[in-house]
Amino acid sequence: MPVITEIEDLKRLYRRRVPKMFYDYCESGSWSEQTFRENVSDFDEIYLRQRVAIDMTERSTKTQMIGQDAAMPLALAPVGLTGMQHADGEILAARAAEKFGVPFCLSTMSICSIEDVAEHTSKPFWMQVYTLKDDDYMQRLFDRAKDAKCSAAVITVDLQLLGQRHKDIRNGLSAPPKLTPKSVANMMTKIPWGLEMLQTKRRFFGNIVGHAKGVTDASSLTTWTAESFDQALDWDRIRQFRKMWDGPLIIKGIMDPRDALEACNVGADAIVVSNHGGRQLDGALSSIRALAPILDAVGDRIEVHLDSGIRSGQDVLKAVAMGAKGCWAGRAYIYGLGAMGEAGVSEALRVIHKELDTSMALCGRTDITGVDRDILMIPKGFSGEWEE
Repeated sequence: MPVITEIEDLKRLYRRRVPKMFYDYCESGSWSEQTFRENVSDFDEIYLRQRVAIDMTERSTKTQMIGQDAAMPLALAPVGLTGMQHADGEILAARAAEKFGVPFCLSTMSICSIEDVAEHTSKPFWMQVYTLKDDDYMQRLFDRAKDAKCSAAVITVDLQLLGQRHKDIRNGLSAPPKLTPKSVANMMTKIPWGLEMLQTKRRFFGNIVGHAKGVTDASSLTTWTAESFDQALDWDRIRQFRKMWDGPLIIKGIMDPRDALEACNVGADAIVVSNHGGRQLDGALSSIRALAPILDAVGDRIEVHLDSGIRSGQDVLKAVAMGAKGCWAGRAYIYGLGAMGEAGVSEALRVIHKELDTSMALCGRTDITGVDRDILMIPKGFSGEWEE
C-alpha cells in the first residue's frame, strides 16, 4: 500500500485510476463552481487556538449522531454512482464505515441496491431518498429501507431540479458509461478499474431499475428520472413523506434558518446544513458560513449536522466546535474508494480520525463532545453581515 498521509494523497491516486467522467462527476460543482470551491476554502478562514501544558491523555472522539454511537462525529454521505467509482463501491464503503464505527448513508441513485448493501453488512445503515412525485415508488422505497433494517431515512430537499454541471454534460455522464471513441480511449488507460467492473453484475442504478414502474433499462431510466423529480415540492409534501417513514428522519439540504425551523415543524430528528457539495445553487454560501445562523435559530430543538467541504479532521473539529453535532463527508471517502477500494475508504477514515484526534489534543481538549467555540478564532462577520 502506498504511504497515505492526507486525503490529497488518495485524491491523486483516485484521479489516475478512475475514468475521467466519474472523476469529474465527483470533483465538480455547478455553473462557475464558486460554491464548490468556497465550501473548502472557507474553512481556512477559521483558526484553531493552541493550548499547552494540559493533560492530553485519555482522549476520546466517540460521540452519537441521532442517538447512534459513532467512533467520531462523521458519517459517510450519500453519493450517487458510487458503484461506478469502484466496482461494488457502495458495498465496500459501507463495510469500511461499519468496521470503523461511523454511519454510512446509501444514495437512492446508487449502483448497488439497498438489498445488496444490507446483504453484505451486519449493522444498520442510513437510506437517502429524493422527493419524487411517484407515491408508489416512494412508499416502496421506504418499505424496502425498513425491511433492510435501515436505522434512519435521509430526505434530500435541495434537488427539485438539477443544477447544471458542465463537466457531466461534456463527458456524457451515464451508468454504465456510454461507449464513445473519447470515453473508450480514456477507459483503456484505466485497466484495473475496467477489469473490476467486468467482474461485477452491478452496473445500473440498483434502487431504480426493476423497482420504478416502467424502468427496465438505461433509456427508460433517463425518461423516468427527468419526469420524477417534484418541482412542486413544499413542506406539506415533506409531511407526507414523514408519514411514510416512522423511524428517525434527517432532512438534508438546509441552508437558511427559516427552512431549518420548517424542518423542526415537520418532525425531523436532525437536519444537515448542506448545499449539495456546491452542485446545485452556485453562488450560495458555503455550508460552514451558513452553520451559525441556523444553530442560533433552532437552538436545542433539533440535531444539526454539517455537510459540504469536509476534507480533513481539522474541518470536522472546526464544525463541531461551532456547534454541529456531526459532519458528513462524500468526496473524501470517494477519493479513497476510487484509489484503493474498501482499503482506501478505511484509509480516508483513518486519516481524518488522526487529524481530528491530534488537533483536538493540541487545542487542549480530550473529549470531542466537550469541544466548543473557545478553541476557535472566527473572523468577525464570518457568517455574514448582509443588506436586508
